[in-house]
Amino acid sequence: MSAPVPLYQAKAEFFRILGHPVRIRVLELLQDGPRPVRDLLAEIGIEASSLSQQLGVLRRYGIVVSHREASTVVYEIAGGDIAELMRTARRILTELLVGQSELLAELREAEAVNR
Repeated sequence: MSAPVPLYQAKAEFFRILGHPVRIRVLELLQDGPRPVRDLLAEIGIEASSLSQQLGVLRRYGIVVSHREASTVVYEIAGGDIAELMRTARRILTELLVGQSELLAELREAEAVNR
């Protein structure tokens, strides 16, 4: 019998799963609702086999689900929490970049004064 995985380790694994640019882009695109694979391919612009591989990872871990509509496979985010996580990440990055922008402006002002 194996020991239970500590929560911090499970969280690290979860973020590792999300830690691929194509997977993040897929999740961003799916925030607005279900999308057929052909639309994802057109938006992301990678080979079908690469997209299929990344969708497979997200599906295996229950982050996205798929269903068929005639001959089309449609993907959607499995739960609202993932979409919220993507929005939260965007807000955090925006705040970080604003802070860095303000720091850069201060540095430039200090440099100009010291000339």
